[in-house]
Amino acid sequence: MTHWTDATATAALRDLYAAAVRAADPLAVLAAHLPQPPSKGRVLVVGVGKAAAKMAQAVEAAWAHLPLSGLVIAPHGAGLPLSRIALRFGKHPTPDAGGAAAAAEMLAMVQGLTEDDLVLALISGGGSSLSTLPAPGLSLEDLIATNQALLASGAVIGEMNCIRKHLSAFSGGRLAAAAHPARVVTLAISDVPGDDPEVIASGPTVADPTSFAEARAIVARYGMELPPAVVAHLAAGVEESPKPGDPRLARAELRMIATPMMALAAMAEAARGMGLTPLILGDALEGEARHVGTVLGGMARSVAAHGLPLPGPCVLLSGGECTVTMAKGAGGAGGRNTECLLGIALALNGAPGVWALCADTDGIDGKSAHAGAIAGPGTLAAARAAGLDPQGLLAAHRSLDVFAASGGLLTPGPTLTNVNDVRAILVA
Repeated sequence: MTHWTDATATAALRDLYAAAVRAADPLAVLAAHLPQPPSKGRVLVVGVGKAAAKMAQAVEAAWAHLPLSGLVIAPHGAGLPLSRIALRFGKHPTPDAGGAAAAAEMLAMVQGLTEDDLVLALISGGGSSLSTLPAPGLSLEDLIATNQALLASGAVIGEMNCIRKHLSAFSGGRLAAAAHPARVVTLAISDVPGDDPEVIASGPTVADPTSFAEARAIVARYGMELPPAVVAHLAAGVEESPKPGDPRLARAELRMIATPMMALAAMAEAARGMGLTPLILGDALEGEARHVGTVLGGMARSVAAHGLPLPGPCVLLSGGECTVTMAKGAGGAGGRNTECLLGIALALNGAPGVWALCADTDGIDGKSAHAGAIAGPGTLAAARAAGLDPQGLLAAHRSLDVFAASGGLLTPGPTLTNVNDVRAILVA
């Protein structure tokens, strides 16, 4: 039986995180989902997202004998060597001109295809920002300002992407529509609660069931202040995105190759090998990060005190994308994972025998260089010994400072995949 200490618990949590990332590694999972290549016609590979480069590399390895061509868009710093598929870069989470130009290049590339051609689309999270191509009448600056408002609003990812799709010339099924009449097969890595394909990267190859009216309602619900041109564009609602049943999408097919639940299942399997009983709470836990942390911390206290809902040694696993609502003009240091983790730590208040990890499987939490962090019984004491006020830092969205002081930051670097956030609370 393992003797659980800070060192052994921290090592176990790091291993659980690594298991989640491995379960979503395109080099390990993609090849099994490839379609049969066409007997005649071209194979064109397109893609966008945090996993785009590694997905393209996996395709080149699996189809070494085929004359591939195409283009994928990855974040700056997330590139890999490719021999037949072109690689372009965009910015995340704030769009840039490079991503917009690459999206326009990709749209032009899929024009003029025939029924004999195959478009293999490699889609993963982060693609909304990387392929931000303004709809007619809008500028990139309009969309950058809108994106900043979305990220600070507290809206969940589906709501944000509803708005993005109605400001785009690329998202919401428009890429697949442009490729008609070619066959389009999408291989997707989900980073969204519920694995809804029209939300992943704003669904460039799938029909969009949302509307301009829904986008306007979301803007009103959160009181977003958007550029005048964006407000006018949403109000006019002139050109809707392709809807379910659109004949241009009749030959579009989607295959989900990695999901948050697959990652949690891999973590559970790894936990059993450590002598821990896993309990998966769900892959779609959403809400304000600090509040989700408070609830998860309360559950861990119940396990420690009462052995409910299961006795220790065990690990509580969950996934899903929390939100952080920022006051206008507020700064901050950290992301939704460290903010959630600080909520857990404060709820536990140094309870012995409990450690927790909150991290993004893409290796980056918000705008920081860290995936997230690990907290233990001594985390708050270490922060206070450094002269910090954890509760005040949570209110100021400076959760990163707490884990920098306690030495709990998790910094794997970009993983080149993305199945959203994972959380693990180990109760010994």
